[in-house]
Amino acid sequence: MEARLALRLQLFRDGGQAPPQVTYFVEEELTALAAEGHPVTEDTAGMLTSHLVMALTRLLNGESIEQFRTDEDVAAELADHPRAVERAHAISLRAKKELGAALPDSEVNFLAMHLAVLRKNALRRDVP
Repeated sequence: MEARLALRLQLFRDGGQAPPQVTYFVEEELTALAAEGHPVTEDTAGMLTSHLVMALTRLLNGESIEQFRTDEDVAAELADHPRAVERAHAISLRAKKELGAALPDSEVNFLAMHLAVLRKNALRRDVP
């Protein structure tokens, strides 16, 4: 994992903003995405990292995550990115199994948007 992205996770962990199990979970997901060919760096995945860490931390702390007024718009945007939606649902299922915190649909949609951008970056990288 890129040093700057690893530092972001370490700051969450060391600063007490997120429990270690959440940061390790996110680190494993980022490692898997990189192994799948996604360009996982601070520049490409920093926001995804923070978003997922904070969402999972809120869920583990028993805080509610509200539906967003843009959920329908985001879902419409994701119609062209079924692989990103599928991957986001898989991450949510793993979070439920390993952390006891399944992401609500609105968070799955935002995660899928991040994943769709990662995929676009991977495709751009492959185009000469």
